Amino acid sequence: MADTIIIRVQSPDGMKKVPSTKRETAAGFIKQVAKEFGFNSNGFSIYQNRNKTGEIDSKTSKSLSILKIKHGDMLYLYPSGSVGVPAEVMDTAAAHSSTSLPSTSFATSLSSSSSASSSSSSSSMMPRSSSGPTQVQEDSIDQYLAKQDGKIYRNRDAQLCRHGALGKCVHCVPLEPFDEDYLNHLDPPVKQMSFHAYIRKLTGGADKGKFAALENISCKIKSGCEGHPPWPEGICTKCQPSAITLNRQRYRHVDNIMFEHHTIADRFLDYWRKTGSQRMGYLYGRYTEHKDIPLAIRAEVAAIYEPPQNATQNSLELLEDPRAAAVEEIAAKLGLVKVGWIFTDLISEDTRIGTVRYSRNQDSYYLSAEECITSGYFQNLHSNPCRLSRDGHFGSKFVTVVATGGPDNQVHFESYQVSNQCMALVRDECLLPCRDAPELGYAKESSSEQYVPDVFFKDKDKFGNDVTFLARPLPVEYLIIDITTTFPKDPQFTFSSTERFPIENRDVLGETQDFHSLSTYLSQSSSTSFLNIVSDFHLLLFLVTNEVMPLRDSIGLILEAVKTSNEDLAQTWKKSEQWATIEQLCSTVGGQPPSSLDYGAVGGPSAASSSSSAMWSCLHCTFMNQPGTELCEMCSLPRG
Repeated sequence: MADTIIIRVQSPDGMKKVPSTKRETAAGFIKQVAKEFGFNSNGFSIYQNRNKTGEIDSKTSKSLSILKIKHGDMLYLYPSGSVGVPAEVMDTAAAHSSTSLPSTSFATSLSSSSSASSSSSSSSMMPRSSSGPTQVQEDSIDQYLAKQDGKIYRNRDAQLCRHGALGKCVHCVPLEPFDEDYLNHLDPPVKQMSFHAYIRKLTGGADKGKFAALENISCKIKSGCEGHPPWPEGICTKCQPSAITLNRQRYRHVDNIMFEHHTIADRFLDYWRKTGSQRMGYLYGRYTEHKDIPLAIRAEVAAIYEPPQNATQNSLELLEDPRAAAVEEIAAKLGLVKVGWIFTDLISEDTRIGTVRYSRNQDSYYLSAEECITSGYFQNLHSNPCRLSRDGHFGSKFVTVVATGGPDNQVHFESYQVSNQCMALVRDECLLPCRDAPELGYAKESSSEQYVPDVFFKDKDKFGNDVTFLARPLPVEYLIIDITTTFPKDPQFTFSSTERFPIENRDVLGETQDFHSLSTYLSQSSSTSFLNIVSDFHLLLFLVTNEVMPLRDSIGLILEAVKTSNEDLAQTWKKSEQWATIEQLCSTVGGQPPSSLDYGAVGGPSAASSSSSAMWSCLHCTFMNQPGTELCEMCSLPRG
């Protein structure tokens, strides 16, 4: 029809084109808008101007032509009750919250689907509902950094600045946290910006990140495509995953790893020093702000847990861990999380002086393909909660630390993460290691069981030209992000700095966690406060997981005491029935009567002569026997 017009209506959910006529009444037009947006007719207001002036009355019978609304005009829809929402909300990707909207944060899909609806110029807008990723509980460090200014402030330059003390110019205006020149001039230079600086870059600029989104890569065929038989009989552009071109990641989720004190690493290395076999452990600590880099995150390591494993000089094999749940529970109550994993790759060069061989450098490799795949596996297990991703997670803060030889033939700690692209390839089982070349990976080929998208990487040929290669094979350096590793000048101690309870799963060294070890440990701590005695991660794990007297349900008070360094709480728990039973068991195994474990003012036990009237633990089955017996009631073996 000749009088048909198209009116554009913009709302917090995006913009729609509403067809109408010049003779259409305002009331009829508003009903049509309500139908298009799925609103109740009384649930919104429409204005002719962005600043909420020129409201169109929903009850008026005036036509659009009388209201001077012409073809192509833009009207602005605001849900009822959102009068206090600033007009800028319409243009922002992460607007501030509003009581009337389910969510005012938006993300856009970067895919340019040819099937987009022609009735909306912003059909890719994806409003996040109140039950979607905006409600994801991010880590406390992410919540903290999201509230920080992050800008790099500079003083007035006396030579270049030609303005007053209160003025600003290009030579002294604050820099953004992602400024590449600033990061490159740090010592040492920073090759990747922090993840939160990357977010600021995405959400900055004139569009405030309206067309930016954090999308997780998928290498799998999309399910639910009914236009053809399933793979391998059929595939189409709608369900086929896109090809992947590997790029060096421009940001990193963790910027620094710091061991609280050198003893943590030294005790871990002791296993290799005594056996010559490699060793693996999980890093427990916390994430904090790394102030040397804008909006950066540091992983602080407070303890290393060594799970059951089979190790040789050249290999490591993890075994099923019955203590895994208990370790996580203890760490959580102590305010710690699993921040990464560590393993040794050490070859002794001269045992007399303790030097090691330099095996990993820029001429060989930093991480092997197999180690990259393992790192990707762990990072997928510990994904990073993120409210800006529609999946609720993006990337990972889980780190990899390698204890290896350095250029000076001494032990060095090198830390890495793998990129989000590598995580996707590992998660969807598209990446394999090469058998004879540890520095090369191999992208799988499609088979009847699995479709694998093409994976490419760019490199320079002998003439210096950029050339795209198929990732068969693939240099794993494209997947690796290096992280600095440090030890503080002033050591920090989440746990005691002096106590040394045996580390778990080291029976091959003759270091066992049992009540005999605990009795010896207590007798050697006579000059230490009770809080320091129990402030040992490995001791607390033994108290929770031992088979004779597990304290899993009654150890919360002492864990809180260790977490808060509260000696009064520790003294209260020391008087509990549970600790009295532990003392009884220690005195029996160690040949001391219960009364001999006398803690003085500093809380240390003093040894006394043995007593035949005490209960005794069988050396063969650990059964607690009544005093005066010489044969175990459980296994009938002699006491000696």
